[in-house]
Amino acid sequence: MPETTPQDLASKEKLINDFKVVVADAEELLRATAAQAGEKASELRAKLERHLADAKARLADAEAALVDQARRIGRAADDYVHENPWGAVGIAAGIGFLVGLLIGRR
Repeated sequence: MPETTPQDLASKEKLINDFKVVVADAEELLRATAAQAGEKASELRAKLERHLADAKARLADAEAALVDQARRIGRAADDYVHENPWGAVGIAAGIGFLVGLLIGRR
């Protein structure tokens, strides 16, 4: 399985959030057109409701997978820090030094 980067997780999270907005908009559209009469409108509403239910289920699965990946990455980082405490301190000090340099240039 390829390694997942924080950027991948952020992209997936943004995609999930965008998809939630689309689903919410579609649900609002369904409510707004509920008063529309006609067999064709009823069929389209029923079809859209089925697709929305399927999309919500897939969204929940994707969200669960994203949370699972984030937990695995967190556990891996925690394990690394416990196994290499001085290495982690060195990395943190290096990042702090670089941030200090960048802030000092302003």
